[in-house]
Amino acid sequence: MKTNPCKVKLFIDEEIHPIAELDTPVQFELDTKKLTDGEHTLKIVGKSSKGREGVRKVKFIVRNGPAIDLEGLSDNKVVDGTLPLMINAYDKGDLNQFIIEGSETPKSIPSWLWIILIAFIGWAAFYTITYFNL
Repeated sequence: MKTNPCKVKLFIDEEIHPIAELDTPVQFELDTKKLTDGEHTLKIVGKSSKGREGVRKVKFIVRNGPAIDLEGLSDNKVVDGTLPLMINAYDKGDLNQFIIEGSETPKSIPSWLWIILIAFIGWAAFYTITYFNL
């Protein structure tokens, strides 16, 4: 016994007109290059051959633009005075060729690493002084 396929309509955000109307099962490629960066919702409305409908919403975030990295300020941070900020923006570029320059954000040396380095140098100095005094 052959069953009639369901039909699905795909909507982006609160659009009235669907971006696609398809018979199931189907594989579909969603081109996010046509969407703005930020949060979006894919709404899938399925309709059976008997006329019953089902709805599923999936939230997703589009990030086609360049990635932006910020060091020196975070969300909800209380600040005053002058803030030194390090800002970097980099794009995926040509996916056929990998260019390392500009693809990584430089970071300052973390304070915990300075503490470990100073403690090690202090221990080494102490060890050297006590060893040669014997």
